[in-house]
Amino acid sequence: MPKPIFVVQLHDARRLHYDVRLEVDGVLKSWAVPRGPSLDPVVKRLAVFTSDHDLEYASYEGVHRDAQYGSGAVIVWDAGVFTNLTRDDRQQLVDPAEAIERGHLKVQLHGVKLNGAWAFTRTGADWLLVKVKDADADPDLDLTVTEPRSVLSGLTIEEMAAS
Repeated sequence: MPKPIFVVQLHDARRLHYDVRLEVDGVLKSWAVPRGPSLDPVVKRLAVFTSDHDLEYASYEGVHRDAQYGSGAVIVWDAGVFTNLTRDDRQQLVDPAEAIERGHLKVQLHGVKLNGAWAFTRTGADWLLVKVKDADADPDLDLTVTEPRSVLSGLTIEEMAAS
């Protein structure tokens, strides 16, 4: 059975943000992360849970002209597969859909840019995205600055908007 996919789309809507999407039960579960993922385990990023998207949307790049998904340019900033690491109190693996329902999901990303373990934790109405302290953590590296280009087209968000 193939590993589920993840994608991080950079979306220049009303505000520039990163949409982190994980394949769960045949759809992309999605969080809008305004400042993007951080490789620093002490940094907690706001992650706003948003509507599910069809799997086909994972490869979408272009400029939304309508309001269905928010107007503006979109690039695939990162993509890959992930492994569910979520465990319950008895150390039994928890299904990702159930983990999201419970409010805590831990995954291992295997992407072009993002690798290592990450945790999504619900805090009231919103969520936090935090890099787990592991060999892939790097407090001194900000990939949102050093790696601005799409992993599919090679374009920046500005170049996509101008196209």
